[in-house]
Amino acid sequence: MPELPEVETTVRGLARFLDGQRIERVAVNRPDMRRPFPADLVQMMTGAVVTGMGRRAKYGLIHTDRANTLIFHLGMSGRWRIDPETPDKHDHLVIETADHSFALCDPRRFGWVDLVATDAVGNWPSIAALGPEPLGPDLTAEHLHQAFSGRKQAIKLLLLDQRIVAGLGNIYVCEALHRARIHPRKAGGKVSRPALARLVPEIKAVLEQSIKDGGSTLRDYAQPDGELGYFATRFAVYGREGDPCDRVDGGVIRRIEQGGRSTWFCPRCQK
Repeated sequence: MPELPEVETTVRGLARFLDGQRIERVAVNRPDMRRPFPADLVQMMTGAVVTGMGRRAKYGLIHTDRANTLIFHLGMSGRWRIDPETPDKHDHLVIETADHSFALCDPRRFGWVDLVATDAVGNWPSIAALGPEPLGPDLTAEHLHQAFSGRKQAIKLLLLDQRIVAGLGNIYVCEALHRARIHPRKAGGKVSRPALARLVPEIKAVLEQSIKDGGSTLRDYAQPDGELGYFATRFAVYGREGDPCDRVDGGVIRRIEQGGRSTWFCPRCQK
C-alpha cells in the first residue's frame, strides 16, 4: 500500500504539471472504485483552475478556484499516470488540461476520491480524526508519551493508529523502530522518555529519506512520471527475514505478526 512518502511524492509529481492549470476535461470510466465517485465530480471539476495541492496523512489534496478540493486515496495499488502513452483498463478517472492528461490507475480498486468544500476539509470525518503529521512540529516525544501513557498495546500497533500519528504505515514504522532500537512488541506505556526522544527524529528521518528517494516501489507503486521509488534498497529490516542485521553482530532479522500485519525487527538490538 502506498504510504505517506509515496503519497507525498505523488502530490509533488502532479503539482509540477497540474498546479495553476485549468481543467479542460474530466472523465469517469466507471461508477465507483472502493466508493462511488461523487455525482457532481465531472461538473464541478471541468473548467476549474487548480489553485494548490497538498497532502494530509495518506490523502492527496487538489484544491480548485471553485472552493472545492478533490481528495484522493491510492488504496492498495493506485497511482497517477501523467500523459500515459496508451490507455489502461484500470484508468478509472482521467483529468485533462490543455497540455497534459492525468489518469488515476488502480487495478485493485481499493482507492477512492471525494469532493469536499475546501473550507471543510479539516472537518471531513476521515481527516478530522487524524493525529499530528509526523513531519510537522506537533509530533514530539511528549506527544507520544502522553498518547502512550498507561497503554498496554504494543508500540508498533500504537504507531499505526492514525489518531496518534497521521500517515505512518507498516514499512516506515518497522524501519523507525529499528533505527531507534525499540522492540515492536514493547507496551507503549512502558517505552521510556529517552527512547521516545530517539524515536521521533528517526520517524522523521526515515520518511524524509524515502521522499527524497521517490518512495518505496514494492509491487504497483510508481511516481506519476513512471519512475520507480528506490527507498526499498535501504530497508534495514522490512521484508528481510533471516538476513543479518546491519548494525549488530549476530543479529538476525525476524518476522512476527501483529494486528494481522507482518513486523520485521532485530531481537538483538531492539529491546
